[in-house]
Amino acid sequence: MSRLTVVIVSAVMVIGVAFIFNSESIAQVKKGKSRPLTTKQWMAAVHKVHCGALKKALDAGPKDDDAWAAVSLHAAMLNESSYVLMADGRCPDGTWAKAASKMLRGGSDGVVKAAAAKDLDAAKASFKTLTQSCGTCHKAHKPKK
Repeated sequence: MSRLTVVIVSAVMVIGVAFIFNSESIAQVKKGKSRPLTTKQWMAAVHKVHCGALKKALDAGPKDDDAWAAVSLHAAMLNESSYVLMADGRCPDGTWAKAASKMLRGGSDGVVKAAAAKDLDAAKASFKTLTQSCGTCHKAHKPKK
């Protein structure tokens, strides 16, 4: 085998391996490794529902214990989501990990604590951190339309 052939075969192999690893990384953003739920489905069923309800509740300002309990519930669901987004090989990189396990988890935990204290300003500040996590991850991973 000539030296040129060895170089070409080696280059093709390196490109092929890089493609395989890159496509696995993209697949993990779209879906976990062993469970059927897609990230898009999770976002529609959990994030859109609970984040929207939380924003609406905080914009209105919870007026009673039931309203504060609803704020806490929505934030707790988003907090739990931070664990789901890190499970089953779904996390492809450090941007995702920081957004899900630090910002989303920290922001939603802050809202839960603020709801227990009935502190609207603290809840809104923590909600801002929570929504920044979404933007961070979407900028890196959500397909452009």
